[in-house]
Amino acid sequence: MKTLSILLLILSFSQCGSTKFQKNTSFIIDSANYMTWTGEQPRIHGINVQIQLKEKSNITFDSLYFRNKATKVEIKEASLIIANYTTSKSKNLDVTLHLDPKKEFKNKLPVQKKIPFELSKNEAVLSYQLNGETKYYKIKEIKERDTKTYQQTQ
Repeated sequence: MKTLSILLLILSFSQCGSTKFQKNTSFIIDSANYMTWTGEQPRIHGINVQIQLKEKSNITFDSLYFRNKATKVEIKEASLIIANYTTSKSKNLDVTLHLDPKKEFKNKLPVQKKIPFELSKNEAVLSYQLNGETKYYKIKEIKERDTKTYQQTQ
């Protein structure tokens, strides 16, 4: 078990170091911002990230990595990239609790996926496809948007 843990740790570090970010891209980001939101029901909340391109792009954008989470992006009007993250913690765990530990063997361990990038709080990585190859572009200084301003524009 110890050997497996060490091997996984080494592989995770090697993956981070081997990721090359694109410096020159055919798209230009005009603005990048995020906003936290709260749903109408208790304990429902998340983050909405919007990336505005300077002009329309024919590139196939795939995912956005932000705050240790990854999600598929949605494209609006060919120049607005949107990523929605839920930060709610699910209470619906299918877990068997019993005095006899043998009856708890079927319980699944919670899986916490780790993204392959080390990012600060206001950085994100946008993945996209170009000529059949996945490329990564690091976005720095994503600004927090005021919730009231967002609601007025809707």
